[in-house]
Formats: sequence, structure tokens, C-alpha cells
Amino acid sequence: MKNLADLFQSGMERTIYSYSDYMLLMEMVVMEQRTTGPQQSEDLNHYTKLNLHRMQRLNKTVVLGESLKMAVSKIEFPQIWYVLTEAWCGDAAQNIPVLAAMAKLNPLIDLQLLLRDENLDLMDQYLTNGGRSIPKLIAADGEFNEIFNWGPRPAGAQLMLKEYKENPVKPYKEFAEDIHKWYAADKTQSMQKELLAILEGVSIEK
Repeated sequence: MKNLADLFQSGMERTIYSYSDYMLLMEMVVMEQRTTGPQQSEDLNHYTKLNLHRMQRLNKTVVLGESLKMAVSKIEFPQIWYVLTEAWCGDAAQNIPVLAAMAKLNPLIDLQLLLRDENLDLMDQYLTNGGRSIPKLIAADGEFNEIFNWGPRPAGAQLMLKEYKENPVKPYKEFAEDIHKWYAADKTQSMQKELLAILEGVSIEK
């Protein structure tokens, strides 16, 4: 587990979004026909528009399992859930609404979203197979000690990506559609099971 105090107390200014502010940011960049981050393209703009619709839908339809709700309710000390994300990221759109639904259940959870490319010093502490994959959740206590982390995607989706990279038999756009079909069929259950296992395995009580 890492202590993130040096990163967060370095004097570097970080723009941090609440979930509602992040949704407003998504709406704004879609309206302006752009995305977040330094890279801009028609494809990324298109993905961002799709992601906004995905998040708006999931905000209304995510149903958390009873065991996960119970585990979240048992958190007894304040913690910050930092999430590294970008508007163009399809995995972020599929997964962050689940984290938002969890955070709503317990006032001790402070969900804070940060844009990856504005916070590479933090991102580079949490690489996945050497890559800056998002979304990445880092839960920390009031002294910036890491409690746990999760991401960038459930194991089933991660395996699909690994197999595609090893044998890219179709254009990436088609593969991206396959991933989102997987998410639609999974209905956030894999992510919920993984987070439940994490919460049951860490000390969340005083």
C-alpha cells in the first residue's frame, strides 16, 4: 500500500471533480464537440458522446447487490475514493457510475474524479502492464494512506483486451463494440463482485 501524501501535498494544483461536476463536464465537452485531454479527434469526440449516454443510462439503471451495499455501509471512517478518468474512455463510462452509486450509500466516502492527463504523476503510480489504463480507483484515508485500489476494468473485460492485443483479428472499433456488448450482458455484476471481495478483504471498520 502506498502513502500518497507527497503527491497530494506537493503544492501542485489539481482540478478535482465531484461526480455531478464530472457529469456536467461530460455534457459540456459533448456540446462543444470535443473531449477531455490533449488529444482531440473525431473518433474521440464520437466516443465521448456515446460515453455520456452510457453514463446517463447507468445512473438510472445501476442496481447494487445487497452484499455490496452491506459492505459499503460497514465503512466506519472517512475515506477519499480518487478516480482517474477521461471523457473519451469507454471503460470509465461503464464503471464509474457503479462507484458513484456506492459512494452515495455512505457519507464517509468522498468520491473525487481527476483527469488522467492532468495528473500523470499520480497515474504513473498505478500503471497496468506498463500502461496508463483508466479508470483507476485509489481509495485513501485522511492521511493519504492507500486502503485499496481497483481498475481499470473487470477481469473478464481485461482478458478480452489481452487476447485482442495478442491477436488483433479485427479493427479496434469492432473490438470496442464487443467490449461494450460484454458490459451490457454483465450488467455491472463482475465489477460489483470484485469490489465486494476487496471491501471484505480490507479493514473498513475503526
